[in-house]
Amino acid sequence: MIARRYGANRMKHAGPAALDTIEDVLAAVRRHEVLRERKRGSFYCRSSGFLHFHEDPEGMFADLKEKGEFVRYRINSEAEKKRLLAALARALRG
Repeated sequence: MIARRYGANRMKHAGPAALDTIEDVLAAVRRHEVLRERKRGSFYCRSSGFLHFHEDPEGMFADLKEKGEFVRYRINSEAEKKRLLAALARALRG
């Protein structure tokens, strides 16, 4: 499964070097004007945390808020990045 509910599996928030590896994803996310990037790689919708990124020995992951809960997406391949961006668009539509 690509996405899973955020829970006990804690990961380190992505640092600057890790975020450099997903700059293409960050650029795509920044195009959504409703989102505000308060800190690099940490996006808010209105006043609520909405999307942030983690680094792990297994690769890069994104936590996206969907229906009030964070869902974790693996984003190591182009296909996985596209899935995240599609889920982001759906989440923003409501």
